[in-house]
Amino acid sequence: MPLSDIRREYAHTTLSERDADPDPIRQFERWFEDARAAGLQDLNAMTLATATADGEPSARIVLLKAADARGFVFFSDYRSRKGMELDANPRAALVFYWAALERQVRVTGPTARIGREESAAYFNSRPLGSRLSAMASHQSAVVANRAVLEERASELAREYADRAPEIPSYWGGTRVAPETIEFWQGRPNRLHDRLRYTRDGSGRWRIDRLSP
Repeated sequence: MPLSDIRREYAHTTLSERDADPDPIRQFERWFEDARAAGLQDLNAMTLATATADGEPSARIVLLKAADARGFVFFSDYRSRKGMELDANPRAALVFYWAALERQVRVTGPTARIGREESAAYFNSRPLGSRLSAMASHQSAVVANRAVLEERASELAREYADRAPEIPSYWGGTRVAPETIEFWQGRPNRLHDRLRYTRDGSGRWRIDRLSP
């Protein structure tokens, strides 16, 4: 079947200005709970798009670990490609896609590293194996083969058999502070609902409907 013939209709529900919460974070929380109630797997998975200082983009899937009025938080190795790009160009875009609900959420805004205490609290909550893997891996760096990673992880497991590892200096959380948040609801005949929240000069949120 040609790719051009792959299509389906969207008719799950609607999104109106009347029903949307005036606060986009509360609207996001509402949709996130809908995804949880629907039993969706990996509902906190999101595409994170970054760019180099001269504008070369890259994107990958990461997991959302916190969301509140301050923004959206994920954790990673700061030495990774995304970490280096965010150091050079501290802006990012996020996309959540919940196919079963025919919904997308797009977020754009500046980024900043979160505090070390907050990062350490999350790091220490992770399973031991995940903590050791974060220490064993220099994310995005070339490695000779998988055996190198497994041996390093085994060494760390022996080293920390009787004590808890501390958070590495190169690992932690990053927060995307939203300037715009767009909610997309699929509708029949591709006449989708799109509501975009944008902060005005006073810090309040303005809602605009976008053409699909």
